[in-house]
Amino acid sequence: MAAILFAGLAPGAVADDQPTVYSGATLFDGTGRPPIENAYVVVGDGRILAVGDADMVPSPDGAAHVDISGKWLIPGLIDAHVHLFQSGGLYTRPDVVDLRHVLPYEQEMAAIRVTLDATLARTFAAGITGVVDFGGPDWLYALRERAEHNAVSPRIALAGQLIATWSPRQLAIDPAPIKLVATPSEAREAIRRQAERKPDLIKIWFVRARGDQDFETAQAWVSAAIDEAHKLGLRAAVHATEHETAVAALAAGADVLVHSVDDQMVTDAFLLAMHERNAIYIPTLGVYDGYWRVLRQYLRLTENERRLGDPRVIESLDDLSTLPESDVPSWLTIGRPPPPVNPIMLNNLVRVHDANLVIAAGSDAGNIGTLHGAGFHRELAYMADAGMAPADILVTATMGGAKVMGRADEIGSIEPGKRADFVVLDADPLADIRNASRVSLVVKDGTARDPDEVLAGLALQE
Repeated sequence: MAAILFAGLAPGAVADDQPTVYSGATLFDGTGRPPIENAYVVVGDGRILAVGDADMVPSPDGAAHVDISGKWLIPGLIDAHVHLFQSGGLYTRPDVVDLRHVLPYEQEMAAIRVTLDATLARTFAAGITGVVDFGGPDWLYALRERAEHNAVSPRIALAGQLIATWSPRQLAIDPAPIKLVATPSEAREAIRRQAERKPDLIKIWFVRARGDQDFETAQAWVSAAIDEAHKLGLRAAVHATEHETAVAALAAGADVLVHSVDDQMVTDAFLLAMHERNAIYIPTLGVYDGYWRVLRQYLRLTENERRLGDPRVIESLDDLSTLPESDVPSWLTIGRPPPPVNPIMLNNLVRVHDANLVIAAGSDAGNIGTLHGAGFHRELAYMADAGMAPADILVTATMGGAKVMGRADEIGSIEPGKRADFVVLDADPLADIRNASRVSLVVKDGTARDPDEVLAGLALQE
């Protein structure tokens, strides 16, 4: 990692009341405008004070100067779909592969809660200054408040408990991540109770293949839940991966679709409904691949994933190869290469993008094989594989995520008046989106941190 000149200041000291000028980098501000070479970004009191090229932006008297010549400066990345009550390890979804006889789910959950601050720090070290937790237990609310004031944690927006008519019995924990409903009146009551905790949005699990309800009955309670959320001033996000359920969710007023449509190409009617709702599309292209790579023991983790990931979690990903044969479910086909990412999902992303609809990048981190922090960079690479240009992907990974968080007026781009959340990169992300993982500095509320120092601090605690 090349040295950054802090004009005599330690990285963690660049902040507070003294204005700071970051100079010399190429700036991609997250708005979609062309990059600015030799940019000046002036930060003070946790906010962006001025942005422009070196000839236009004056340096405030007494300002500290940070020379980042030759580097790139982008807004803080935002992972618009995570689950912090899941680790990304082998034992975190016993409803998918039930290994509770090897590691009880209660032990997995206890370990997750103990390491939450470290998980957030690893996410932050990946250049991610914001995440959206799309479903989990009520203890996430306290974590949200703590994270807002933690200099090495991303900001957290959350949806609280998922609202659904079905919950896997293997995930039976207290407090529960899923709130079961059966009727429109129960759905409305669940939303009202959820609203008391002040979630940033609510999430509905609209899964036709699960539970005993027919489509019309499920559609009725989904519509009631969305209507009640809107009455209470909350946006509604929906898990609806089939075209029919996604269209029904949009017709009911869904504000966010948290996954790709994966069973058929989206129709013009779908795109029109997205446009009319100004809805946001989160493709989560890589989460299934994460499952396949672990369950077939074909991991191929990147260097970045091994550097940023929790060692305990990474170690668990290899366990299927070492467990006694009697402990491994017979349906697993270990050693076979995983199937390619669903081409329907890839093509639907391009179709949504070409329709100029709002897209936010989200990894679904926490699911088996999708690591918190590092998994987001794998997701950006999948978006590039689908055919999106790096500049467009960066907008989804910054401003798109800010829109999902409901905070686009204060984060997601580098503009005067917004919070000073940004990332300094060692290489050009517009040449290759994978360069967005080459993070040399992460700034939140104007306070700068070296990601290597953050990770070193975690290593000392382990």
